[in-house]
Amino acid sequence: MVNRKELNPDGSPEEAFGARLRSAREARGWTQDELAERMGYTGRHVSGVETGRKPPTRRFAIRADVALGIEGTGDTFERAWGEMRHGVLLEGFPEYLAYEGRAVEIRLFELGIIPGLLQTPEYARVLADSAVQRGSITAETADERGALLAQRQAALERPQPPILIVVMDESCIRRPVGLSAVMERQLVSLVEFAALPNTVLQIAPFGIGERRSFNRPVNLLTLADMSVVSYVESQTQGHLDREIPSVLPLVRTYHQLQAEALSQAASVDMINQVRKGSP
Repeated sequence: MVNRKELNPDGSPEEAFGARLRSAREARGWTQDELAERMGYTGRHVSGVETGRKPPTRRFAIRADVALGIEGTGDTFERAWGEMRHGVLLEGFPEYLAYEGRAVEIRLFELGIIPGLLQTPEYARVLADSAVQRGSITAETADERGALLAQRQAALERPQPPILIVVMDESCIRRPVGLSAVMERQLVSLVEFAALPNTVLQIAPFGIGERRSFNRPVNLLTLADMSVVSYVESQTQGHLDREIPSVLPLVRTYHQLQAEALSQAASVDMINQVRKGSP
């Protein structure tokens, strides 16, 4: 193809949106003009969005969903537009979400707070409202974050749900968030999560000290073709990686962390002790 621009999904949210649009279009064997005709746009407009030169609008995203037959799913272009428009996500995370929605296995490590996929609505709301009070985000963005989290959680409830393996630092369950009723419901929800047939929940106790192998949140996704995608996040940025040489060491380190963490039964016991106020 003449003058085909190579896309960099990690370059910006707009480029991630465009790269995903091109991938979806080409998977159906359509040209830009053919997709544009189905959407009521010009081929030049579609080209501009795909290459990141023209930012997508909500109307454009909705029409893309309809044309591609993905409206009403948990992984729509309308949702990607919302994430980009309201600044809900760190760089790299929109593309991560596209993978998360079709992963066959999800492995998470978190410290300080309960992982998003396991948060109750009340717990998540307290965190969002706190960010609003600090001036970190707007009330509108807080609402967007809540809606996005609900969509991510709902996307896991499919006929063949992914295996979900979670290792949490002990600080996640020791750190109080909100009123006692909010924390109580969150801890009960964790116990219920551990009882599901497709889940594993482990606590990395304070006692393992320096043997805790991660110092920041880590997400590892196994896709249907058994490839693995990693997403590592700091306070201000996220990094998505699909390259085997850099992803496999994270997988190995995750296994080492699991070996140091408490068993699921012992982890549930610890959660229940925290619920009762035991040290």
